[in-house]
Amino acid sequence: MHCLFLSSGNVTAHKCSLQPSIENSLTDHLFKTSATMFRATTASICVYCQRMRVFTSPSGAPSSTLTSKRPENQQTVDSLYDLSVDIRKVRKFKGWVLSENPAYVCETADLLRDMGADTAAIARVLETHPEAVLCRPEDVAAQRDLWATVCPNRRELVGIIEKFPASFFTLTHHTNQRANIHYFQSLRLSKRIISKLMASAPQSFSRPVECNQEVIHTLRETYLDLGGDEGNLRVWLQKLLSQNPYILLRPAEAWRDSLGFLREQGFSTEELLSLVSSLRASIAELQPAAMRQALDYTQAALQLSHVELRETVLRCPALLYYSVPTLAGRLQGLLDVGVSMEQVKETPNVLELTTQIVLYRIQKLASYGYDVRGGSLDVIVGTKKDFEMSYGKLHLRQQRPLFNPVAPLRSAEE
Repeated sequence: MHCLFLSSGNVTAHKCSLQPSIENSLTDHLFKTSATMFRATTASICVYCQRMRVFTSPSGAPSSTLTSKRPENQQTVDSLYDLSVDIRKVRKFKGWVLSENPAYVCETADLLRDMGADTAAIARVLETHPEAVLCRPEDVAAQRDLWATVCPNRRELVGIIEKFPASFFTLTHHTNQRANIHYFQSLRLSKRIISKLMASAPQSFSRPVECNQEVIHTLRETYLDLGGDEGNLRVWLQKLLSQNPYILLRPAEAWRDSLGFLREQGFSTEELLSLVSSLRASIAELQPAAMRQALDYTQAALQLSHVELRETVLRCPALLYYSVPTLAGRLQGLLDVGVSMEQVKETPNVLELTTQIVLYRIQKLASYGYDVRGGSLDVIVGTKKDFEMSYGKLHLRQQRPLFNPVAPLRSAEE
């Protein structure tokens, strides 16, 4: 009988009572068995390690994308590189484009170059929207001809493509695009307005023309119902569409719901028309529930009657689309610097400004000796240009004019 001990891969046989031949045979068998088991274990470990290297990203997190990543189209990469396109930027944000085949890099660049785009402009377009190289040249040429009907100046068209490349290279629904262009041209809208709509809100041109016809019909009805003049309808429409191109994407029911809510608050037709024009058609984007919350907060915070509330909204229509937390934060910021509630009621437009802008303007006026707590807030409202003109008229400054920083200072005697 043998007592066998396996230690560190060595087999030691201790004899008890068997013959040497049997002992040697058994020893050889054990050596072979141990070696086979060791090779199998090692192979399993190697396979496991290989799998872990494949499925594990450098950060240690499992990743299946590394195994499924397709090889890049080297011709596409080389062509983009020759055009001075930042390949690293493309690879980082839209690397899948580099693996597509076929790609028309040179053809797309030639079309842009024929339209007047220089090398730098072509590189910017292809960096921003590399999908453009996947469009067939004949489709891009057809798109160029279509856009030329509303933007015949090629230099201006190149500028639009630089700014809105995705809008230009959206080549689907070409039939809908053409039909919508013809419809807006039939409304006698200017080419500048139509091209701006195509660039800013391309979705409105990709959908069936009937959708835009319904929205325009609702806008026309709204304008006329509110006392608008038929002769001024085209100008009014152009103003709305230029200020808010996304108005076409809002359903017609949104207009009816918003206007219906404001009618219930007691606004007259003339006042509603004023609100619609002042809000740049954003009134269609407002929910009645949100407007109700804003009106309730404003009335309670400023302690207004119903009549005073309507007057305040007409003076500051933006109150309708600011959220309650925004209004509360801005009002509290004014009160914290010593502005009274009566001053806010007299100049509600101050709530259109962020707290940071208000504080900056108050501090700037204070540095020239003007304390808003004892005067009107009209001097701090409006745009940056309005503000500069306001405190300029008050003769508060003794400094170089902002528009001419190299002008000499004037002395007090002058």
